[in-house]
Amino acid sequence: MKIGIPKEIKDKEARVAITPQGVAKLIQAKHSVFVESGAGLDSGFSNEQYQTAGANIVSASDAWNTDLVVKVKEPQESEYQYLKQQIVFTFFHLAGVNKSLTEELIKKGTTAVAYESLEDLQGKLPILAPMSAVAGNMSVLMGAYYLAKFNQGNGMQLGTIMNKSYGKVVILGDGVVGQHAAHVASAMGAAVFVAGRHAEKWETLKASLPTVNFFISNSENIAAHILDADLVIGAVLSRGAKAPKIITESLLKTMPLGSVIVDVSIDQGGCFETSRPTTHSDPVFIKHGVVHYCVSNMPGAYPKASTLALTEASINYVLDLADNSLNGFLADKGKIKAINTYQGKITAEKVAKDLGLYDFFQSLNLNAR
Repeated sequence: MKIGIPKEIKDKEARVAITPQGVAKLIQAKHSVFVESGAGLDSGFSNEQYQTAGANIVSASDAWNTDLVVKVKEPQESEYQYLKQQIVFTFFHLAGVNKSLTEELIKKGTTAVAYESLEDLQGKLPILAPMSAVAGNMSVLMGAYYLAKFNQGNGMQLGTIMNKSYGKVVILGDGVVGQHAAHVASAMGAAVFVAGRHAEKWETLKASLPTVNFFISNSENIAAHILDADLVIGAVLSRGAKAPKIITESLLKTMPLGSVIVDVSIDQGGCFETSRPTTHSDPVFIKHGVVHYCVSNMPGAYPKASTLALTEASINYVLDLADNSLNGFLADKGKIKAINTYQGKITAEKVAKDLGLYDFFQSLNLNAR
């Protein structure tokens, strides 16, 4: 199969979909790989490394003119021209703010296979998880940075000063993002409070997070905790659908002036009612005195680590698509969930509902039970 790896063009998106080592695996499996010139430079991988691995270095149009396009982020508007009846494997997050892209995928008959909704045999999200981990780590670092007074924050440093803890961090969600954020915040020395819906998992989590406080996620508890929070991190995931608005605008108004929110759920529309997508070039805005950080491709800030982790998580699935086209995905109850559009139809029901495009919904039949 002809596999294309375009250069990412989203603002400050420095990751590349596959490392040269990953490309070598595809070449060994007798596939042809076409890498756009410069695609890996910001992640530390040169054209020469890809050529040594067996790839062809080509233009953007040639990288897109392939049977299987492997990317990191969803196609940008300027890339819509390249879409056709092919497979595109990337983070799509269509239920968030991508109605125009979804309509374009339908129009072109493109098969959109989404990293974020692919499940393994245990029902976990193996490709989303490492990027969620990076974003979770980063959320605390960015939050701490924007708490600085010169960033219009309240001037609180998160950490331990002379054996005394300073700063309060509230994390909404105890999944991969939330756990990684909690590790970083607690290691810094802040007081950390994590909201979750399943108390039965906390005993296990407390083994590695002994200083973290867990509480049941409901409106009353959250309202009480954010009253004096310095940093609130949105780590809410609703699989395949828009994130629920956990913090309403009226609730946000109760937060301290100069406090910071980091909405990691922004790819799926955000879990704060006041959130809107921002970029690495213009990452924050202030609403009701609260600094909002809502960058929709956070791991792109750390492309080397992110690309290595992404390739490790995705390469076997890329090989499956390259070896078997969609047959392997259509016969697997976890992989089939990654197919969001197919033959001019939306095959992810939650996406169709959230975008008001249910007329285009068509369920896929699973060939293997």
